[in-house]
Formats: sequence, structure tokens, C-alpha cells
Amino acid sequence: MHFYRPLRPVAAITFDLDDTLYDNGPVIRKTTAESHAALQAWHPNMQDFSVAAYQEIRDQLLTEEPEIYHDVTEWRRRAVARAMETMGLTPAQAQSGAAEVMSVFARWRSEVQVPAETHTTLAALSQRFPLVAITNGNAEPARFGLESYFQFVLRAGPDGRAKPYEDMYRIAAQRLGLEAQQILHVGDDLTTDVAGAVRFGMQACWINLRDGNLMKIADSRLLPTLEITQLASLTALI
Repeated sequence: MHFYRPLRPVAAITFDLDDTLYDNGPVIRKTTAESHAALQAWHPNMQDFSVAAYQEIRDQLLTEEPEIYHDVTEWRRRAVARAMETMGLTPAQAQSGAAEVMSVFARWRSEVQVPAETHTTLAALSQRFPLVAITNGNAEPARFGLESYFQFVLRAGPDGRAKPYEDMYRIAAQRLGLEAQQILHVGDDLTTDVAGAVRFGMQACWINLRDGNLMKIADSRLLPTLEITQLASLTALI
């Protein structure tokens, strides 16, 4: 545990999900493969539709509607529907197919292997602090056993713009009834988690799980309050 700023009294802790509480890389790779296979299998017109062609449609949607970036689930659903229409399906078929593909996506997106350390740490911290999850992603903690530790879960799209925008940080503070400086946000990303939280006025904990050097990382915009290399270190706050 390394401190860059004085740690003020903590009354609540907010957590990023992906790559903070579990390794999200294998989850995304498997989810991408399974959902694309479902897209190809849904209708004969789609059987040769490539990943590259799908990505081109996603990129096109983002160019047309930059704000869609804040809701990754809706962005994906719209891209799937447009892909199907591009390949000759009717709008009704495309909407039905997109719903089916998204159900496959949701299933695999939450096939998360949560480390025992995460359960142990969150269980201990939740006895002392209100805990909240704040995510830019679309994993569903209820599907992999983490929801019970959190007072509530905020996700980009339904709950505002994606981190590092302050929307979800502000909602968390309001719902907790606390000043921003009383909340410690924990996350792996120096931009969305650390810089976003610090700019809003929260304290920030960078969880450095990949032997990164804060002084040599290009996106190190603002110093966190503290740096840890394993989640269990947070139990020192109890």
C-alpha cells in the first residue's frame, strides 16, 4: 500500500467491477466469440458475416452518434440489428434477432470467475462500510455472486455518462448521503477510475494488478490517494 495523498476519513467505498474485482479479459473473449456465433446462426443470411464487418458497423454507429459510447449494451444491440438489416433481414427480423443475440451476450458476459480474495475482502469491508459498484460495462453482479455486498449498482447508460464523467460518482454520493471527499473509489483504470473520481472530489485507490509504474504510464493524469497491488490490502482500512 503506497500513499500519494493523505487519506481522509472514509465513510463509504465505491468499486469498479471489470479488471478490479476479477479478470475480465477471458470473459470478454468468450462472450465476443459466443455472441458472434449466435449472430451468424440466427439466420442463413448471417452465416458468413465476419467479426470485421460487425466492427465496421459498430464504428459507423459511434461516428454517427458519439453519445452511444456511454451505453455499451444499447450500442451493441443497435449494431447487431443494423448488421442484420444490412444483410437483407426485415426491420422486424433484425429487432427479434438482436434481442436473441443480446440474450446470449448477457449470459456469457456474466460468466465471471470471482477470486476467493474478492469475496473475502468485500464481505469484510461490507461489515464496516456501505459499498457501491460503479461500472462502464454491462456485467451483472447478481449473476456471479457479488450483488449482496453492494448497497446498489450504477452502470453507464441507464445511470448517466460513462466514467470519467462525474454522473455516476455524483449519483453515488447523493444516494449515500455523503460528501464526495468521504468516499473512496477503487478501480484499475487511471483515467476512468482515478482521474474521474479525483476530479469529482472523491478519494481514489488505484489497484495496480499488472506491475504498472505510475510515474511511467501515459494516462496517469492525476495521482490517486493510494495504490495497492492486491484487493485484500483494503481491509487495513477497517
